[in-house]
Amino acid sequence: MSETAVYAAGGVVWRLVEGKLTVLVIHRTAYADVTLPKGKVDPGEMLAETAAREIFEETGIRVALGVPVGVSRYRLPSKRQKIVHYWSAEATAEAIRASAFVPNKEIAAIEWLSPKKALARLSYPVDVEILENFLRIVDDGVLRTFPLIALRHAKAVPREDWTGPDAMRPLTSRGARQATSIAGPLQSFGVRRIVTSDAVRCVTTVAPLAAATGRKIHRTAKISQDAWEEGTAEVRDVIGRRVRARKPVVLCSHGPVLPDILNEIALATGTLRGSYLGSASALEVAAFSVVHLSATNPGSGIVAIETHEPKV
Repeated sequence: MSETAVYAAGGVVWRLVEGKLTVLVIHRTAYADVTLPKGKVDPGEMLAETAAREIFEETGIRVALGVPVGVSRYRLPSKRQKIVHYWSAEATAEAIRASAFVPNKEIAAIEWLSPKKALARLSYPVDVEILENFLRIVDDGVLRTFPLIALRHAKAVPREDWTGPDAMRPLTSRGARQATSIAGPLQSFGVRRIVTSDAVRCVTTVAPLAAATGRKIHRTAKISQDAWEEGTAEVRDVIGRRVRARKPVVLCSHGPVLPDILNEIALATGTLRGSYLGSASALEVAAFSVVHLSATNPGSGIVAIETHEPKV
């Protein structure tokens, strides 16, 4: 990230009404404009976390993020560049019913529009471009998606400083902070299942996420480093189950195992393998790659991959 740029995040929030696609725009009070929900990154926040938070704060609707739909860049009156990352986000019927939105000093109104009307009503060309990006994905037959999230465990005590079994190596104090810092961003993608290597450093990495979501931690040796080194890992079995389940999941594992996880996702979805898989699996500690798949036809291939790194 640039030190001088202003970073923000938001989304194209959508829902189906009697089978027809509608998108949400906001009417801002101070600017008397029509735009997409978005807002600036808070200190220590990761972009995905910002997007989900800002959508909720401006619309009252809690969403899980879908595929990334673009980045807008423009100059502020201060001459600083503003960079805004956007995701698609479905507003479920339950989330809309739970919304407590009322007009306020920032947002005068929220409005559901057809894509055609929204394109005509949006006040800024950068917003139009983001909505057009989203509609291109829809035209490709992809609307609802689910993520498989490959997570590398947080910073652990080095092997050379540890005398016990490798699987028992704990996180360092920095690793513990990383584990806490990534719980919010992971939660932004609507995680409903947590699967992890049974190594202590992996289980401890997902513990804050489990606490935040109330989800059980499913431990397995099938994606552990010990099993991988012994040649007994069963990555294909784990990935096959998760693709068939079509639910948002975090898979916490180890640096050497991650390339196999990404390759198996590609194989399970009929996706051509390429260098992008190497980039998505070459993760720093506590970093994660979100692989988006079509909820209606996961075998049609990977829709998008995005990688996030912790700020701690």
